[in-house]
Amino acid sequence: MSKLYFYYSAMNAGKTTTLLQSAYNYHERGMRTRILTPMLDNRAGEGVVASRIGLKAEGLRFDRDDDLLALVDADIAAAGQLDCVLVDEAQFLTRAQVWQLTDVVDKRDIPVLAYGLRTDFRGELFEGSQYLLAWADNLDEIKTICHTGRKATMVVRVDEHGRALTDGPQVEIGGNDRYVSVSRAEFKKIVAGDGRIELQQPVLPL
Repeated sequence: MSKLYFYYSAMNAGKTTTLLQSAYNYHERGMRTRILTPMLDNRAGEGVVASRIGLKAEGLRFDRDDDLLALVDADIAAAGQLDCVLVDEAQFLTRAQVWQLTDVVDKRDIPVLAYGLRTDFRGELFEGSQYLLAWADNLDEIKTICHTGRKATMVVRVDEHGRALTDGPQVEIGGNDRYVSVSRAEFKKIVAGDGRIELQQPVLPL
């Protein structure tokens, strides 16, 4: 039986890299996948799903009003059997779209692998993440680290001086120039105004 999987983490944990590796694993075995990506995330280009380490693939863009079950059905009608659906930036899904993904699993018997953030810069759940946490068959955390060396579970939105921002819209697309993943203890400290975070920390060679 197929399942709905939710792989969640803070930023820069390698969610998109893991998604692209999963898609490659299917393709390597002669199986077809479809990657879904939200229209509002166009950092790598329209319909391009790209990781920080240079991997990329084309994705089918969707908007908040789109029916994802209908998109999957249309893809099957146009290109044939579909063996897996992968969703990038799944935190941007609506409640209805998460339910539609459960229908892809339950009615079409196609596994769905969704990758996204759990919480926003205020420590609140995103809508998509809330319902994925509630309805997914499998929940898996992709771990990353805070600059303190602890496990990072929270995301801070910062200004150009590395100070935490606590107001503003929930969704504001950005990368390492706007957001930093931190531990819960560090999140409390930075949001309280105690200290700042260097946006571009030195990257050591592998």
